[in-house]
Amino acid sequence: MTHLRLGVNIDHVATVREARGGAYPDPVRAARLAEAAGADGITAHLREDRRHISDDDINRLSRELNIPLNLEMAATDEMHIIALNAKPRAACIVPEKREEITTEGGLDAARQHNHLSPIVRSLGAAGIRVSLFVEPARDQLDAAKSLGAPVVELHTGAYANASGAEQDRILARLTEAAAYGESIGLEIHAGHGLTFDNVKPIAAIPQIRELNIGHFLVGEAIFIGLDASIRRMRALMDEARA
Repeated sequence: MTHLRLGVNIDHVATVREARGGAYPDPVRAARLAEAAGADGITAHLREDRRHISDDDINRLSRELNIPLNLEMAATDEMHIIALNAKPRAACIVPEKREEITTEGGLDAARQHNHLSPIVRSLGAAGIRVSLFVEPARDQLDAAKSLGAPVVELHTGAYANASGAEQDRILARLTEAAAYGESIGLEIHAGHGLTFDNVKPIAAIPQIRELNIGHFLVGEAIFIGLDASIRRMRALMDEARA
């Protein structure tokens, strides 16, 4: 099978920083540690309310990283301009609500087609690889293809929160969506809520090319360190692909 890339989301290093203000802990330092530990890319979500990652973080990451930066962003005029100026390797368009604690579901690309179209087109023309964070449903994959987005990231939150037969059913939907998405020419990524305990069935889906994982890795780093947390996740992903 092809190498499964690991994108490490460093948002919640910035969450800890913002709990007291100041400059510590530095998410850019975390990104460098993640790279040394085997991350293939870094993901950071610049939210409208700037609750964790800041504009300065994005500027520094854009300048200082040796591995690709994936900017998670809402489909707003402000974020569109920021992305064009920062020129990350990739931009993942996600839904965003101010009242949510974290991203609660996938983007409705089918219903928002007309709103998303000029943003996807503009980012792509600037050389930024666009992905859409969507539910594992054919209408969303068809919409991504219609919009010209080369990548989709399948939302795995429902899978991560389920157990038993329900988790198996959601895994089957993710597996079918990954196969269908690849069949229509999309590159398939996945992420949200993945842990040491639940990552292997997702990592084993052959069409998935990249997993983006953050909150769990940063949380586990409290106990075993960021390097060990990332290396363990990398090893589990590789075992699933073996």
